[in-house]
Amino acid sequence: MSQRNSTTEPTWVRVSLITLALSFMFLFLVLPLATVFVEALRKGVDVYIDALKEPDAWSAIRLTFITALIAVPLNLVFGVAAAWAIAKYEFRGKAFLTTLVDLPFSVSPVVAGLIYVLMFGAQGWFGPWLQAHDIKIVFAVPGIVLATVFVTFPFIARELIPLMQAQGSDEEQAAIVLGATGWQTFWHVTLPNIQWGLIYGVILCNARAMGEFGAVSVVSGHIRGQTNTMPLHVEILYNEYQSAAAFAVASLLALLALVTLVIKSTVEWRHAQAMKAVTELPPERPVDELPTPLA
Repeated sequence: MSQRNSTTEPTWVRVSLITLALSFMFLFLVLPLATVFVEALRKGVDVYIDALKEPDAWSAIRLTFITALIAVPLNLVFGVAAAWAIAKYEFRGKAFLTTLVDLPFSVSPVVAGLIYVLMFGAQGWFGPWLQAHDIKIVFAVPGIVLATVFVTFPFIARELIPLMQAQGSDEEQAAIVLGATGWQTFWHVTLPNIQWGLIYGVILCNARAMGEFGAVSVVSGHIRGQTNTMPLHVEILYNEYQSAAAFAVASLLALLALVTLVIKSTVEWRHAQAMKAVTELPPERPVDELPTPLA
C-alpha cells in the first residue's frame, strides 16, 4: 500500500491545511519573535550591549537565574516524589493529591501571588511573626522563589505520572526481591526508565520559571535592582519609553526560549533514536535453533 493511501483527503486539502498552519505560525510566532531582535538591534550593537550591562538589567538577569536555579531543583524533588506516590502506590487521598498537582494550571498566577501576600505580607497571617523575627518573604527573593515554585510545580510531575503509570512497578518489585535497596532500585531501575520524561519536564519547568510574570509581579514589589526579574524589568523599561533597552532584555528572554526549544528538540530526537535502537534489536534465537557444539 502506498503512502498516498494513508489519508483519504485530496491533495489540495492537505496543502491548504499545511499552508494555513505555516502561515499562522509565521504571523503569530516567527514574525513577532524576529521583530523583537530587530528592534533590540535597531540602534546598534553598542546600545544593545549597554542596555544589558546596565546595573538594573544585570540585577534582573542575575535574579532570574537565581530563581530558576532554586525553583527547578525543588520542583524536581517534589515532582519525582509526587509522581512516584501517585503512580506506584494506592492510598486514601490519591485523587486529591492528583488534583493538587494540577491546581497551578487552573489558578491564575496573579491569584497565586495574592495568596502569598495574604499569607506572608505585613498584614497577612504570618506577617506580624515574620516582622518580629526580621524575616522578609514578600517583596524579597524568598517570595519570588515561592511564587515561581507554585506556578511551575506541575511541569515535572505531569510529565512523570503517566510515564510511571504506563511502566508499572514490576521491575522495581523484581529488584527489591533480588535484594536491592530503595535507593539502588530508584537509581538503576526507575531513573533509566523515566530519564527522558524527567529531562523534558525539567526543561519546561526551567523555561516557565525564567519567563514567569504574573505571580512574581505581585510578590516582588517591583523594587529596581533588587526584586525585578527580566520580565518585570522589560515592563518597567517599556512603560518608561526606553524601547531599545526593553527590547534588548526581551531579546535575551527570547534567546533563552529558543535555546530551550533547541534543547527540547534534541532531547526528543535522542529519545526517538534510543527507542528506535531498542525496537531494531535482533530477536533472540530460540534455544532449539542454537548451533550445537561439535563433538
